[in-house]
This record gives sequence, structure tokens and C-alpha cells, in this order.
Amino acid sequence: MASEPLSRKHCRPCEGGVPALTRKEMDKLLPAVPGWSLSSNRQALRREWRVKDFVTALDFFARIGKIAEKEDHHPDLHLVGYRNVAVELSTHAIGGLSENDFILAAKINKLRVVLKK
Repeated sequence: MASEPLSRKHCRPCEGGVPALTRKEMDKLLPAVPGWSLSSNRQALRREWRVKDFVTALDFFARIGKIAEKEDHHPDLHLVGYRNVAVELSTHAIGGLSENDFILAAKINKLRVVLKK
């Protein structure tokens, strides 16, 4: 894993057959994606936001969707209570986390979103 910022990298196709990141690799990448946390089983990344309103949440999801399509790496998106947004990332083909998940998290972190005051 090079020292290039994650947000400047691009996801690589993953059809399985490669190992998930090790605990050490995850721990090294996690500080590069502030606000994200590892699931208890360390197989997913998650971040939550409380956005201004329903329209803001939908717009945020649409912008995440554009990035996900461009990177060909797709997150699980959750909207509860009309403004509580959560994004979960994992590489389903390997049953765990890959560098792609951290790349997409870094790109999502660059998006502006209006939060609930």
C-alpha cells in the first residue's frame, strides 16, 4: 500500500480469490478515514451522520452513488428516521475488508453534507 492519499486512488476490481486485509493492515489504514469505525467482527467499515433533513440525506446518497459507480465498488446505504444516515463498506467477494473499502470511505469523506444543528 503506497503512501498516496486514499482519496486519490481508484478501486481495483475484486472477484474474490484474494485475502481480506489483516488486522495490522486495517489498523494502518483506519486513521486515514476519520469518522469511520470497524465493525465488531472487523469485516466492515461504518460511518453515521445526522443530516439536516430528508432531502439532504437523499442528495448525499445520490452523490455517494455517483462515486460508487465510478469506482465500481458499492456500499450499503441506510436511512432511518428521515435524516439518520449510515454507510457500510465491505468487499463482499472476499467476505471482509479490502483497500477498496478504505478508498471509497476516503472519497465519501471528501463530500460536503449539511448536518443537523
